[in-house]
Amino acid sequence: MKAYPEKLGIKLWAEADRPREKLLLNGRRHLTDAELIAILIGSGNKNETAVDLSKRVLLFYNNDLDALGKASVKDLSKFKGIGSAKAISIVAALELGRRRKETEGRDVVKVFSSKDAFEALLPVFADLNHEEFWILILNQANYIIGKQLISKGGMAGTVADPKVIFKIALEHNATSIILAHNHPSGNLKPSAQDLSITKKMVEAGKMLDLPVLDHLIVTNKLFFSFGDEGLI
Repeated sequence: MKAYPEKLGIKLWAEADRPREKLLLNGRRHLTDAELIAILIGSGNKNETAVDLSKRVLLFYNNDLDALGKASVKDLSKFKGIGSAKAISIVAALELGRRRKETEGRDVVKVFSSKDAFEALLPVFADLNHEEFWILILNQANYIIGKQLISKGGMAGTVADPKVIFKIALEHNATSIILAHNHPSGNLKPSAQDLSITKKMVEAGKMLDLPVLDHLIVTNKLFFSFGDEGLI
């Protein structure tokens, strides 16, 4: 039986086909996702080039960079040929990409609608696999003057303490606030606890003359607005 030929390592490829050289010659936009990841991990294994290994990882995540961005170092280290150092490089690079998206929205933003609030909050919730509770802090003209993480939770929920929320809002001289938390499951339906905390927060805001304008439940691409649904 004829033996299969050994796979050529990247160093034996034509220069124009090597990811690093390709980037230098043609620019970063000319590289595929697999080639960019191959640069991050540096080397493959005895059976695969770095590009082939990257393709295998991407295929597992259906070639979806958003899905890959949620992977942990532990998740990536399960792939043969990906040790902790390579996994850390991938996670770090994708986190930088996420933070870049966040900095794109640092101009002063005025909130006219629930969609404006959602777009301002989406970067902080991107790629999370646990729940977090945040508030948007607004001034009298409805400009966002701050975003504040209130609490982190697990897959099932997080705790939002009204005392903590209003203390932070008052310290920032807020005129109003918007509540928000994510549902990693992708389910936008508010839970009984969501309804209860929203009602409690709205009542407390009225007493302090610091209205709660809305409460958003956020997933990666969609949101539920308590205000739009007449629940505030």
